[in-house]
Amino acid sequence: MPKKGKKYRNSVEGLDTTKLYELEEAVEFIQKGKYAKFDESVDIAVKLGVDPRHADQMVRSSVLLPHGTGREVRVLVFAKGEKETEAREAGADYAGSDELVEKIKDGWFEFDKTVATPDMMGEVGKIGRMLGPRNLMPNAKLGTVTFDIARVVEEIKKGKVDFRVDKAGIVHAAVGKASFSSEKLVENIVAFVDKLIQLKPSSSKGIYMRGISVSTTMGPGVKVDPLQVRSLMK
Repeated sequence: MPKKGKKYRNSVEGLDTTKLYELEEAVEFIQKGKYAKFDESVDIAVKLGVDPRHADQMVRSSVLLPHGTGREVRVLVFAKGEKETEAREAGADYAGSDELVEKIKDGWFEFDKTVATPDMMGEVGKIGRMLGPRNLMPNAKLGTVTFDIARVVEEIKKGKVDFRVDKAGIVHAAVGKASFSSEKLVENIVAFVDKLIQLKPSSSKGIYMRGISVSTTMGPGVKVDPLQVRSLMK
């Protein structure tokens, strides 16, 4: 097993892996230990008491973080006529209809999120096999198949985050950048956890919020006390 580098070892110095930290303390720890030359993302992993094999326990949605993610997101909108114009005015990087479908068929993927009006889904469905594996397919459950184009584009640009529980019952998401103030990171994390709690399936029994960990891209995961995070919610 390869040894960890000196910078990583320095970043974990003082970390008690058996302890559940208060959120503010955990955020300060990971910020203090950042060492990459780039502005690392701050990520959260939440273990939920659900069984994703059952459709009624699939936790999937999106949340608009109060301070965004710090990441520039390129938004493509499939729309025609007035809705195409609306998309461009709202800040979409690309907007159009058949011509964008054809461009993607040729292998173009220089965008991060897609939105589509319902009347365009017939055409978009033709490239579903190309968009789906890349998590780029517009999805009504995530609010990205809609006629309310301006609002959705603006929310994505401001820092709307999509998430989905994985096979192990864990939800992963980026909740900011290491350069954010600790206060902004805490508020983003609280908003994210609050959304997860709102989505608790009625069929989920026992402890729902089983574990929370925060980390930077290159740093160690720091365990956070779920009960303490809930106490921060208004």
